[in-house]
Amino acid sequence: MAIIIKNIDCLVTCKGSYKKIKDDLKDAGIMENGYIVIEDDKIKAVGCGEGYKTYISSQDTIIDGKGKTVTPGLIDCHTHVVYSGSRENELSLKLNNVSYIDILRNGGGILSTVRKTREASLNQLVDESKKRLDLMLLHGTTTIESKSGYGLNFDDEIKMLQVNKKLNDLHPIDVVSTYLGAHAVPDEYKKNRNEYINLMVDQIIPYISINSLAEFVDCFCEEGVFTVEESKKILRAALNNNLKVKLHADEIEAIGGAELAAELNAVSAEHLVGASDEGIKAMAEKKVVAALLPATSFYLMLNKFANARGMIDAGVPIALATDCNPGTSPTESLQTIMTFACFGMKLLPEEIINAMTINAACAINRESEIGSIEPNKKADIAIFSSKNLNYLVYHFGINAVQSVIKNGKLVVDNGNIVKGND
Repeated sequence: MAIIIKNIDCLVTCKGSYKKIKDDLKDAGIMENGYIVIEDDKIKAVGCGEGYKTYISSQDTIIDGKGKTVTPGLIDCHTHVVYSGSRENELSLKLNNVSYIDILRNGGGILSTVRKTREASLNQLVDESKKRLDLMLLHGTTTIESKSGYGLNFDDEIKMLQVNKKLNDLHPIDVVSTYLGAHAVPDEYKKNRNEYINLMVDQIIPYISINSLAEFVDCFCEEGVFTVEESKKILRAALNNNLKVKLHADEIEAIGGAELAAELNAVSAEHLVGASDEGIKAMAEKKVVAALLPATSFYLMLNKFANARGMIDAGVPIALATDCNPGTSPTESLQTIMTFACFGMKLLPEEIINAMTINAACAINRESEIGSIEPNKKADIAIFSSKNLNYLVYHFGINAVQSVIKNGKLVVDNGNIVKGND
């Protein structure tokens, strides 16, 4: 039995299993009157016109794509989706111009979420995070990267990574796990930060590698958090333990995080609002993916976004993600990110969709499996009630998803999650 989507007004294939840069980002592989044939969990055929008819059998599910835009399932390559508690109490501080770093220094921010997450049981975190994954799925997301970083000790960081594993097993969305113990220095180590760094390097990272609890290690390289040298020590330990590296780099200040990401051949560098021209050039040379998070700039009221256009012109492959977290980007919707990427970063709809599909797949080393609509790739597909890609970005503030197919199964139908797929 197959699923066939026919008569698609705007089929956005994002064809290609490589990092798209410069003018390639403007080519989203759009086809009119398109079709997709799905067998089992894979894409069998893609084309235009009535070629799908040769694949039809009496048991097939036929979906009419008339008036629809169909894209690869969206990929959220930077999230902090596992946490407990919320931080709406910090809104008034932000509105009174208290900086993100000052909130953190005074025990708020990340550290307030750490306290709530430490108190939560594994099962509580699974239940709370699953609700966020449901929202992501309803908005067209089919794969995410999920970072730890709200435990900041051995037991609670491992607990968060175990939650990632359980979520990946029980939810339709694929969850790719990243260890981010270097998200902040916890209160108990404030007077001896080197002891905490050594705990990560000598104990936690080797344990994670041996027990296959994460694929990546990330570090928050930022003024007031971890220095370039501290970040290098942590990430080199990851590489020495056969883990790949990412980097929260130059989110607010340019301290050399982008340059470090290039030096270490990181899979991705993320945030980059303050990245220097030299850092951008170094990332372009090494083809480090820039995972940009425009909702965070908006929510923190930074009055500036990462220099996406400068990165594209330099040849950096860019991706876009929600940064879903309780303090600086409390959203699960990549459609919301489309709005900020267009009107804040001045990106074209084609650039945006490539950055949320194939380039986002590259940011988590999944480009050979997902991120485009091509034969033999996984059948992860989003169907939007939008007549074309421009309209999808133009008509903001609503959820345009009609249906979602994940691993060849219909998991969202007419805007509702299909029961029995988790």
